[in-house]
Order: sequence, then structure tokens, then C-alpha cells
Amino acid sequence: MPELKRTPLYDVYRKYGAKTTDFGGWELPVQFSGIKAEHEAVRTRAGLFDVSHMGEILVEGPQSLGFLQKMMTNDVSKLKPGAAQYTAMCNEAGGTVDDLLVYQLGENRYGLVVNAANTEKDYKWLVSHRTEDVSITDISASVAQLALQGPLATEVMQKLAPEADVFSIPTFSFIENAKVAGCKVLLSRTGYTGEDGFEIYCRSEDALKLWDEILAKGREKGVLPCGLGARDTLRFEAGLCLYGQELAEDISPLEAGIGFAVKLKKEADFIGKQALLAQKAEGLKRRLAGIEMIGRGIPRHGYSVYAGDERIGTVTTGTQSPTLKKNIGLALLRVPWDAPGTEVEVDVRSKKIKAVVVQTPFYKKPKNGGGEK
Repeated sequence: MPELKRTPLYDVYRKYGAKTTDFGGWELPVQFSGIKAEHEAVRTRAGLFDVSHMGEILVEGPQSLGFLQKMMTNDVSKLKPGAAQYTAMCNEAGGTVDDLLVYQLGENRYGLVVNAANTEKDYKWLVSHRTEDVSITDISASVAQLALQGPLATEVMQKLAPEADVFSIPTFSFIENAKVAGCKVLLSRTGYTGEDGFEIYCRSEDALKLWDEILAKGREKGVLPCGLGARDTLRFEAGLCLYGQELAEDISPLEAGIGFAVKLKKEADFIGKQALLAQKAEGLKRRLAGIEMIGRGIPRHGYSVYAGDERIGTVTTGTQSPTLKKNIGLALLRVPWDAPGTEVEVDVRSKKIKAVVVQTPFYKKPKNGGGEK
């Protein structure tokens, strides 16, 4: 078996009590103090994540905007320097190659943040479609990424970045050369938890200093180091998609409920546009929906969903919600069984358990917060 990749922070995981796991070929912390404790910290205070496994790709050159308009479902022309945008890349059939963030770093200069397991695939996909005067560079190896998330994240970050007015950074905006704990970083008001917070992109060699300083400055506010387990339950409650579960090469962004990031009316003929237009015109045959268990049982990824004897879909993610204390899931369901209030059954270990389709997201942050993936 190939050796697992490690982030620049791997050597300090044990110091903070981490239990690691294989995640897409990376050896990453699944938890430090415990998934529920870490989840609760992010919902009520703040938590710090090592997300250095994520991929970063630079797209530069005089034709970079035109190239990205061809590759992305969202309208990249709406960006300006200092702003970020959530989008997707599709194949010709309308399936999702990846979901990602696009940062406009300057004129004709963009940074893409892609899912870790897709970094090499995405890079090759971009390069294979390059016809314009564009430079595409995978800079993932030299960049580390930390995420400070939660209602107290801004207060803690202000202590670490006294020269910046971090409270005034709008959601989906960033400062490229901010100083955090004395290190030059890209400080972005984004995240993947459904809470307010920041993603911090730094040089790999600065990651350890930043990690230690953030936890030290955040200690009095109850900031905890957090792992992938809490990251998954947090994003799931907030209805945020995970590639490989809610999104895949055979699941379109419209089916996955991220149609807000698909601009079918933009002038550029992006890859997959015609298939998505047809899908919309004909009406979706399946959609991502929320389910809440009525009977006892937890819906897990891959479990089948039934209406009577008819199999109508599959659970993409499911767990016992730490915030809501309910057994809930996301499922890709055939229309019309995706309508809220519809009673369905989930096959839990060869036993059909009653559930009901519910509205998503399951959790919305209080209105005085801001920021999501």
C-alpha cells in the first residue's frame, strides 16, 4: 500500500491528543478530545482545524478569466480582487468533477482551492482543457491551511492580527497579505462548518507557529483543536456537500442542491452547460433531500431508501446530530419522494426503519454570525 501523506502539522498531533485516520490517502486527525466536544466547541465558541491536505492551484495569465468561465459553473466575472466564490466544475454529461473555491488574487490571477483527493485529477482536468494563454500551477505542497471556526473566531483572530480589522472582512472576502501571529498569510472569511470563521493559507513552514499561537491566544475563549469527525458533523448539519458523497462524477450540482453556484444564464458556454440546461428543462429525476428517522436507527452512507417495496434512493451522509440530538441524513431521492413530509423507509442492516423527508439545512447559525463554504 502507498504511504499516507502527512501535513506539516503531523508531528504535533500526538501532543494535542489526536487519533488519526486514512482520509483520501492522508493521515489526518479524526478527533483530539472527542467529536462531540469539538463539535460543541465550534457551535458555541471556536475550534481550530488543520486542513492543509486541501489542494491549491494557481491560474494566471491574460486569458485566465475566459478560461475559468469555460471551466466553472459559477460566473467568475462577478469576482473582484479580494473576493472568493463557491463554484463547481462539471464534465460534459453535467456530473461534478469537483466543488471548489475561486479566489481572485489580482488582475488575471486566481487561486483555486480544491478537495484534497481531487487535487491531481483537477489539475490534469484544467491542463487538458487549456487552449488560452494561461499558466496553471499546483502549489499545494508549499501551502498549509488552517481553519478557525465558530462564533468567537473573529474575536480570537483579532488578537492574532492586530494590524487588520478582521471584524470588517465580509463573508467570502479575504486579505492576501495579512499578518497573523507575525506570519504573512491569506486570511479568508470562509469555512465549512456553517459558522462564522476564517481559513488561513500560509507557507508550510509557518503552520506549526500559527497552530500553537492560535490555540494559545484562544485558550481563554475555549478554543479546541478539532479533527475531521467534527468537521464532517458540522458541515453535514449545515447542509454543505462533501465530494464523494453528495457530489460525484455521476451527480450533477443541480441534483445535489447547489444550483445557486450554477449560472446557466451566463454568456460563457462552460463545460456541462448544455447537459445541465437539458436536465433543468426536463425536470430533475432525483434530488438531495434531508431525512429524519422516526424509528430507531441511524442512516449511514450507502444505505438504501424505500417507498414501500420500491427503492427510491440512497443515503449520502447520516449520523446522530450532536446539535439536534436526532438521527438524520442526507439522501439522493427520486422525485417526487424528495418532498418534505414524505414518509420513507431506510434499510438499516436489512431492517426497514421509518423516516420522514425534512427541510435542509438541518442547522442555521444565529443571524449575528457569517461565513460558510
